[in-house]
Amino acid sequence: MAPEWVGIDHVQLAIPNGAEDDARDFYIGVLGLSEVPKPPLLAKRGGAWFEAGDVRLHVGVEESFVAASKAHPALTIENLASFIESSELDATWNNEIAGLTRCHIFDPFGNRIELVQT
Repeated sequence: MAPEWVGIDHVQLAIPNGAEDDARDFYIGVLGLSEVPKPPLLAKRGGAWFEAGDVRLHVGVEESFVAASKAHPALTIENLASFIESSELDATWNNEIAGLTRCHIFDPFGNRIELVQT
């Protein structure tokens, strides 16, 4: 029997060791996500969990960190153009798919993030 898929619980991106405060500055201060507490057992590993609406994004410490410059989460947003303009993020717009407004940004660690207009 095939599983009945419902959705994605969360996406995790890697960050360098000790970079949690920089991650908070970006994911809370720039993207507007809220931090949610990690379970105590997992908190010992470092990293942080963020969410907003149905978006759950985790950042985890990776000792041999390499940024995800190709693989990426695609997050949906209602006010994409005005958000990018007001945030002053360096966004690369992509109109290769008709009817889809999207851009790519990078977090402070070089991880690629796609933002898609709903």
